[in-house]
Amino acid sequence: MEYGKFPAYRPRRMRDGELARQMIRETELSAKDFIYPLFVKPGQGRRDEIPSMPNVYQVSLDMLMPETRELLDCGIHYVLLFGLPASKDEVGSSAWDEHGVVQEAVRIIRANAPQMYVITDVCMCEYTSHGHCGKLDQDGYVMNDETLDLLAREAVSHAQAGANMVAPSDMMDGRIGHIRRALDQAGFSNVPIMSYSTKYASGFYGPFRDAADSAPAFGDRRAYQMDPANADEGVREAMYDIAEGADLVMVKPALPYLDVLERVKRETNFPTVAYNVSGEYSMVKAAAANGWVDERRVVLELLTSIKRAGADMIITYHAKDAARWLAEG
Repeated sequence: MEYGKFPAYRPRRMRDGELARQMIRETELSAKDFIYPLFVKPGQGRRDEIPSMPNVYQVSLDMLMPETRELLDCGIHYVLLFGLPASKDEVGSSAWDEHGVVQEAVRIIRANAPQMYVITDVCMCEYTSHGHCGKLDQDGYVMNDETLDLLAREAVSHAQAGANMVAPSDMMDGRIGHIRRALDQAGFSNVPIMSYSTKYASGFYGPFRDAADSAPAFGDRRAYQMDPANADEGVREAMYDIAEGADLVMVKPALPYLDVLERVKRETNFPTVAYNVSGEYSMVKAAAANGWVDERRVVLELLTSIKRAGADMIITYHAKDAARWLAEG
Protein backbone atom coordinates (compact mmCIF):
# COMPACT_ATOMS: atom_id res chain seq x y z
CA MET A 1 0.00 0.00 0.00
CA GLU A 2 1.20 3.48 -0.79
CA TYR A 3 1.60 5.39 2.49
CA GLY A 4 0.37 8.95 2.77
CA LYS A 5 -2.65 8.22 0.63
CA PHE A 6 -5.01 7.76 3.58
CA PRO A 7 -5.42 9.36 7.08
CA ALA A 8 -2.31 9.22 9.23
CA TYR A 9 -3.42 6.72 11.90
CA ARG A 10 -5.24 3.40 11.82
CA PRO A 11 -7.48 2.71 14.84
CA ARG A 12 -6.89 -1.05 14.48
CA ARG A 13 -3.32 -0.54 15.69
CA MET A 14 -4.57 0.84 19.01
CA ARG A 15 -5.00 -2.57 20.58
CA ASP A 16 -3.20 -2.12 23.87
CA GLY A 17 -6.09 -1.17 26.11
CA GLU A 18 -8.04 1.90 27.10
CA LEU A 19 -5.03 4.19 27.57
CA ALA A 20 -4.02 3.66 23.96
CA ARG A 21 -7.53 4.40 22.72
CA GLN A 22 -7.69 7.59 24.78
CA MET A 23 -4.73 8.97 22.83
CA ILE A 24 -6.88 9.39 19.71
CA ARG A 25 -10.35 9.75 21.24
CA GLU A 26 -12.25 12.61 19.64
CA THR A 27 -15.14 13.04 22.12
CA GLU A 28 -14.72 13.13 25.90
CA LEU A 29 -17.70 12.79 28.22
CA SER A 30 -17.63 14.03 31.83
CA ALA A 31 -19.90 14.89 34.73
CA LYS A 32 -19.38 18.56 33.83
CA ASP A 33 -21.51 17.95 30.74
CA PHE A 34 -24.66 16.97 32.67
CA ILE A 35 -27.71 18.88 33.86
CA TYR A 36 -29.95 16.84 36.17
CA PRO A 37 -33.72 17.41 36.22
CA LEU A 38 -35.24 17.65 39.72
CA PHE A 39 -38.97 17.38 40.46
CA VAL A 40 -39.98 19.25 43.60
CA LYS A 41 -43.33 19.04 45.39
CA PRO A 42 -45.04 20.32 48.52
CA GLY A 43 -45.19 18.27 51.69
CA GLN A 44 -42.67 16.76 54.07
CA GLY A 45 -40.57 13.63 54.02
CA ARG A 46 -41.57 12.80 50.45
CA ARG A 47 -39.23 11.03 48.06
CA ASP A 48 -41.62 9.32 45.71
CA GLU A 49 -40.20 7.19 42.92
CA ILE A 50 -41.80 7.79 39.53
CA PRO A 51 -43.12 4.37 38.40
CA SER A 52 -42.32 4.91 34.72
CA MET A 53 -38.85 6.34 35.52
CA PRO A 54 -36.95 3.99 37.87
CA ASN A 55 -34.55 5.77 40.25
CA VAL A 56 -36.03 9.19 39.50
CA TYR A 57 -38.00 10.85 42.31
CA GLN A 58 -40.39 13.62 43.18
CA VAL A 59 -38.97 15.19 46.35
CA SER A 60 -40.48 17.50 48.91
CA LEU A 61 -38.64 20.67 49.84
CA ASP A 62 -37.25 19.21 53.06
CA MET A 63 -35.69 16.36 51.06
CA LEU A 64 -34.12 18.62 48.48
CA MET A 65 -30.73 19.06 50.10
CA PRO A 66 -29.92 15.34 50.43
CA GLU A 67 -30.68 15.03 46.73
CA THR A 68 -28.54 18.09 45.95
CA ARG A 69 -25.62 16.81 48.03
CA GLU A 70 -25.75 13.47 46.21
CA LEU A 71 -25.47 15.29 42.89
CA LEU A 72 -22.54 17.38 44.09
CA ASP A 73 -20.81 14.25 45.37
CA CYS A 74 -21.13 12.85 41.83
CA GLY A 75 -19.52 15.97 40.39
CA ILE A 76 -22.79 17.34 38.95
CA HIS A 77 -23.17 21.10 39.42
CA TYR A 78 -26.24 21.90 37.31
CA VAL A 79 -29.89 21.18 38.09
CA LEU A 80 -33.07 21.95 36.19
CA LEU A 81 -36.05 22.42 38.52
CA PHE A 82 -39.61 21.37 37.70
CA GLY A 83 -42.41 22.16 40.14
CA LEU A 84 -45.48 20.20 41.17
CA PRO A 85 -47.68 22.90 42.73
CA ALA A 86 -50.12 22.47 45.59
CA SER A 87 -52.95 23.86 43.46
CA LYS A 88 -53.76 24.50 39.81
CA ASP A 89 -56.13 26.85 38.00
CA GLU A 90 -57.04 27.85 34.45
CA VAL A 91 -54.16 30.30 34.03
CA GLY A 92 -51.55 28.56 36.22
CA SER A 93 -51.25 31.44 38.69
CA SER A 94 -49.17 29.42 41.15
CA ALA A 95 -46.36 29.50 38.57
CA TRP A 96 -45.40 33.03 39.64
CA ASP A 97 -46.32 32.72 43.31
CA GLU A 98 -43.53 34.23 45.43
CA HIS A 99 -43.77 31.19 47.71
CA GLY A 100 -44.36 28.63 44.98
CA VAL A 101 -42.63 25.29 45.16
CA VAL A 102 -39.95 26.14 42.57
CA GLN A 103 -39.29 29.56 44.09
CA GLU A 104 -38.81 27.99 47.54
CA ALA A 105 -36.63 25.24 46.08
CA VAL A 106 -34.39 27.84 44.46
CA ARG A 107 -33.96 29.65 47.77
CA ILE A 108 -33.11 26.43 49.62
CA ILE A 109 -30.47 25.32 47.13
CA ARG A 110 -28.88 28.75 46.72
CA ALA A 111 -28.67 29.21 50.51
CA ASN A 112 -27.31 25.76 51.31
CA ALA A 113 -25.36 24.76 48.19
CA PRO A 114 -24.11 27.92 46.46
CA GLN A 115 -21.83 25.78 44.29
CA MET A 116 -24.92 24.34 42.56
CA TYR A 117 -26.07 26.18 39.43
CA VAL A 118 -29.87 26.38 39.48
CA ILE A 119 -31.87 26.48 36.24
CA THR A 120 -35.66 26.71 36.36
CA ASP A 121 -38.20 25.43 33.88
CA VAL A 122 -40.52 28.23 32.76
CA CYS A 123 -43.82 26.88 31.46
CA MET A 124 -47.48 26.76 32.43
CA CYS A 125 -48.34 23.10 31.83
CA GLU A 126 -47.48 21.93 35.35
CA TYR A 127 -49.60 24.72 36.85
CA THR A 128 -52.71 24.85 34.66
CA SER A 129 -55.76 22.74 35.44
CA HIS A 130 -56.03 21.80 31.75
CA GLY A 131 -52.36 20.85 31.34
CA HIS A 132 -51.65 23.05 28.33
CA CYS A 133 -48.72 25.45 28.14
CA GLY A 134 -50.66 28.71 28.26
CA LYS A 135 -53.93 30.57 28.54
CA LEU A 136 -56.79 29.07 26.50
CA ASP A 137 -59.51 30.76 24.46
CA GLN A 138 -63.14 29.67 24.56
CA ASP A 139 -62.46 26.99 21.95
CA GLY A 140 -59.61 25.43 23.91
CA TYR A 141 -56.73 26.82 21.84
CA VAL A 142 -53.66 28.29 23.51
CA MET A 143 -53.51 32.06 23.06
CA ASN A 144 -49.90 32.76 22.20
CA ASP A 145 -49.64 36.50 22.87
CA GLU A 146 -51.75 36.45 26.04
CA THR A 147 -49.50 33.71 27.43
CA LEU A 148 -46.30 35.73 27.03
CA ASP A 149 -47.04 38.00 29.99
CA LEU A 150 -47.68 34.98 32.21
CA LEU A 151 -44.40 33.38 31.22
CA ALA A 152 -42.55 36.62 31.86
CA ARG A 153 -44.09 36.88 35.34
CA GLU A 154 -42.99 33.33 36.09
CA ALA A 155 -39.44 33.93 34.85
CA VAL A 156 -39.08 37.13 36.87
CA SER A 157 -40.36 35.38 40.01
CA HIS A 158 -37.72 32.69 39.56
CA ALA A 159 -35.01 35.31 39.15
CA GLN A 160 -36.23 37.11 42.27
CA ALA A 161 -35.91 33.85 44.19
CA GLY A 162 -32.30 33.53 43.03
CA ALA A 163 -32.37 31.32 39.93
CA ASN A 164 -29.09 31.37 38.04
CA MET A 165 -30.80 30.77 34.70
CA VAL A 166 -34.35 30.39 33.35
CA ALA A 167 -35.39 27.87 30.70
CA PRO A 168 -38.65 28.56 28.82
CA SER A 169 -40.07 25.26 27.53
CA ASP A 170 -43.51 26.43 26.38
CA MET A 171 -42.79 27.01 22.65
CA MET A 172 -44.86 30.20 22.38
CA ASP A 173 -43.67 32.42 19.52
CA GLY A 174 -41.80 35.50 20.72
CA ARG A 175 -41.43 34.39 24.32
CA ILE A 176 -37.63 34.72 24.47
CA GLY A 177 -37.70 38.40 23.57
CA HIS A 178 -40.64 39.01 25.92
CA ILE A 179 -38.93 37.27 28.84
CA ARG A 180 -35.61 38.99 28.12
CA ARG A 181 -37.23 42.42 28.26
CA ALA A 182 -39.09 41.54 31.46
CA LEU A 183 -35.94 40.29 33.16
CA ASP A 184 -33.98 43.36 32.10
CA GLN A 185 -36.70 45.73 33.29
CA ALA A 186 -36.84 43.95 36.65
CA GLY A 187 -33.09 44.34 37.12
CA PHE A 188 -32.06 40.82 36.12
CA SER A 189 -30.10 41.50 32.95
CA ASN A 190 -27.45 39.08 34.26
CA VAL A 191 -29.87 36.10 34.34
CA PRO A 192 -29.39 34.12 31.10
CA ILE A 193 -32.06 32.26 29.14
CA MET A 194 -31.75 28.67 27.99
CA SER A 195 -34.37 28.35 25.30
CA TYR A 196 -36.17 25.15 24.38
CA SER A 197 -35.80 26.45 20.86
CA THR A 198 -36.15 23.22 18.88
CA LYS A 199 -38.72 21.13 20.72
CA TYR A 200 -40.57 18.47 18.81
CA ALA A 201 -44.08 17.11 19.36
CA SER A 202 -42.69 13.77 20.45
CA GLY A 203 -43.99 10.45 21.69
CA PHE A 204 -40.96 10.24 24.00
CA TYR A 205 -42.40 12.59 26.65
CA GLY A 206 -44.87 10.16 28.24
CA PRO A 207 -42.98 9.31 31.46
CA PHE A 208 -42.20 12.99 32.08
CA ARG A 209 -45.91 13.80 32.10
CA ASP A 210 -46.25 11.28 34.92
CA ALA A 211 -43.32 12.87 36.72
CA ALA A 212 -44.54 16.45 36.39
CA ASP A 213 -48.29 15.72 36.42
CA SER A 214 -48.56 17.75 33.24
CA ALA A 215 -50.47 15.63 30.74
CA PRO A 216 -53.02 17.68 28.77
CA ALA A 217 -56.58 17.14 29.93
CA PHE A 218 -57.65 17.15 26.28
CA GLY A 219 -56.03 17.30 22.87
CA ASP A 220 -52.27 17.46 22.48
CA ARG A 221 -49.47 20.02 22.01
CA ARG A 222 -48.78 19.58 18.30
CA ALA A 223 -50.15 23.05 17.56
CA TYR A 224 -47.20 24.66 19.37
CA GLN A 225 -44.51 21.98 19.28
CA MET A 226 -42.61 21.08 16.14
CA ASP A 227 -43.41 18.53 13.45
CA PRO A 228 -40.91 15.62 13.77
CA ALA A 229 -40.54 15.63 9.98
CA ASN A 230 -39.00 19.13 9.89
CA ALA A 231 -35.26 19.71 10.24
CA ASP A 232 -34.82 23.06 8.46
CA GLU A 233 -37.53 24.52 10.69
CA GLY A 234 -35.64 23.29 13.75
CA VAL A 235 -32.58 25.28 12.75
CA ARG A 236 -34.70 28.37 11.99
CA GLU A 237 -36.40 28.17 15.39
CA ALA A 238 -33.00 28.21 17.09
CA MET A 239 -31.93 31.20 15.01
CA TYR A 240 -35.13 33.09 15.87
CA ASP A 241 -34.53 32.57 19.59
CA ILE A 242 -30.89 33.64 19.31
CA ALA A 243 -32.05 36.83 17.61
CA GLU A 244 -34.52 37.44 20.45
CA GLY A 245 -31.82 37.15 23.11
CA ALA A 246 -31.42 33.48 24.07
CA ASP A 247 -28.08 32.61 25.64
CA LEU A 248 -28.30 28.88 24.95
CA VAL A 249 -30.51 26.91 22.55
CA MET A 250 -31.77 23.36 22.84
CA VAL A 251 -32.83 20.35 20.82
CA LYS A 252 -35.43 18.10 22.46
CA PRO A 253 -35.63 15.08 22.36
CA ALA A 254 -32.00 14.16 21.74
CA LEU A 255 -31.62 10.70 20.23
CA PRO A 256 -34.27 10.81 17.45
CA TYR A 257 -32.98 14.26 16.43
CA LEU A 258 -29.19 13.91 16.45
CA ASP A 259 -29.17 15.13 12.85
CA VAL A 260 -30.99 18.30 13.91
CA LEU A 261 -28.68 18.73 16.90
CA GLU A 262 -25.63 18.53 14.64
CA ARG A 263 -27.11 21.09 12.26
CA VAL A 264 -28.18 23.51 15.00
CA LYS A 265 -24.71 23.49 16.49
CA ARG A 266 -22.91 23.75 13.16
CA GLU A 267 -25.16 26.37 11.55
CA THR A 268 -25.61 28.61 14.60
CA ASN A 269 -22.18 28.11 16.22
CA PHE A 270 -23.99 28.84 19.47
CA PRO A 271 -24.04 27.12 22.90
CA THR A 272 -26.32 24.13 22.36
CA VAL A 273 -28.03 21.84 24.86
CA ALA A 274 -29.68 18.49 24.18
CA TYR A 275 -32.44 17.01 26.35
CA ASN A 276 -32.16 13.24 26.69
CA VAL A 277 -35.83 12.92 27.58
CA SER A 278 -37.84 10.62 29.83
CA GLY A 279 -38.92 8.13 27.18
CA GLU A 280 -35.34 7.66 26.05
CA TYR A 281 -34.33 7.08 29.66
CA SER A 282 -37.16 4.68 30.47
CA MET A 283 -36.56 2.51 27.40
CA VAL A 284 -32.97 1.91 28.47
CA LYS A 285 -34.01 1.19 32.06
CA ALA A 286 -36.66 -1.29 30.90
CA ALA A 287 -34.26 -3.07 28.57
CA ALA A 288 -31.59 -3.24 31.28
CA ALA A 289 -34.09 -4.54 33.85
CA ASN A 290 -34.90 -7.39 31.47
CA GLY A 291 -31.24 -8.18 30.87
CA TRP A 292 -31.45 -7.23 27.21
CA VAL A 293 -28.67 -4.61 27.27
CA ASP A 294 -25.64 -3.71 29.35
CA GLU A 295 -26.97 -0.53 30.98
CA ARG A 296 -23.62 1.08 31.73
CA ARG A 297 -22.28 0.49 28.25
CA VAL A 298 -25.46 1.63 26.49
CA VAL A 299 -25.92 4.77 28.61
CA LEU A 300 -22.35 5.96 28.13
CA GLU A 301 -22.57 5.18 24.41
CA LEU A 302 -25.78 7.13 23.90
CA LEU A 303 -24.59 10.12 25.95
CA THR A 304 -21.34 10.15 23.97
CA SER A 305 -23.36 10.15 20.75
CA ILE A 306 -25.28 13.21 21.93
CA LYS A 307 -22.11 15.08 22.77
CA ARG A 308 -20.45 13.95 19.54
CA ALA A 309 -23.40 15.35 17.58
CA GLY A 310 -22.73 18.81 19.03
CA ALA A 311 -24.24 19.16 22.50
CA ASP A 312 -22.28 21.40 24.85
CA MET A 313 -24.49 20.27 27.75
CA ILE A 314 -26.84 17.29 28.15
CA ILE A 315 -29.96 17.28 30.29
CA THR A 316 -30.33 13.66 31.35
CA TYR A 317 -31.88 11.47 34.03
CA HIS A 318 -28.88 9.17 33.62
CA ALA A 319 -26.59 11.87 35.02
CA LYS A 320 -25.92 10.38 38.47
CA ASP A 321 -25.19 6.88 37.20
CA ALA A 322 -23.15 8.16 34.26
CA ALA A 323 -21.07 10.44 36.48
CA ARG A 324 -20.28 7.54 38.84
CA TRP A 325 -19.34 5.24 35.97
CA LEU A 326 -17.10 7.86 34.42
CA ALA A 327 -15.37 8.40 37.76
CA GLU A 328 -14.68 4.66 38.00
CA GLY A 329 -12.93 4.78 34.63
